[in-house]
Amino acid sequence: MVRAFWAIVKRDLRVAFRTGGGGALGVAFFVIAASLVPFGVGPLPELLARIAPGMLWIAALLACLLTLDRLFQSDVEDGSMDLLALAPVPLELTVLAKCIAHWLTTGLPLLIAAPVMGLTLRMPAEVFPVMVLSLALGTPALSLIGSIGAALTAGMRRGGVLTAVLVIPLYVPTLILGALAVNAAALAIPAGSYLMLLAAISLACLPLCPVAAAAALRLALR
Repeated sequence: MVRAFWAIVKRDLRVAFRTGGGGALGVAFFVIAASLVPFGVGPLPELLARIAPGMLWIAALLACLLTLDRLFQSDVEDGSMDLLALAPVPLELTVLAKCIAHWLTTGLPLLIAAPVMGLTLRMPAEVFPVMVLSLALGTPALSLIGSIGAALTAGMRRGGVLTAVLVIPLYVPTLILGALAVNAAALAIPAGSYLMLLAAISLACLPLCPVAAAAALRLALR
């Protein structure tokens, strides 16, 4: 079963790189969204440094949201999901494997791009470790929570907007805690409590979200 689980992860990674350019789409959106901020609010370094944590987290959230449609939609359309549902691997583990692949192709590239965009928004260099750590702890929750919305809209034509409506309210706690952690680091305030809460959200989502998403997929496959 373990071998089959990782085979699903590898399959989704191959499909992502062949059809969607891996994490290129999400990272491109993240970079463009963060780069537009100075044009909208002005080039003042103090202002940019103050709003940078929230803007980077909003850009990361939207980048993850942009790539949720590839979690299940193509597999439902070509019938692959029916075969995966009949496989010896429980559907909940299949969902978890797909979430891991989604994070590796979307969340992980954002961790690499975040320091570069932090420089663009004039963030102090000493804040970068907390910013990257907050994204590392929080973006898994974005992929896991997003799997529920993607599963509920699987099989629907143009379900991306509905996915966003369903998922964005659930993203708000992660967004707030991530921005607060980076803000605290910028103000030289200990950010450990915010980081622990981010980790707690991701850990809570780890067993709960695949179960909910698998139940939604079973309804979609009927």
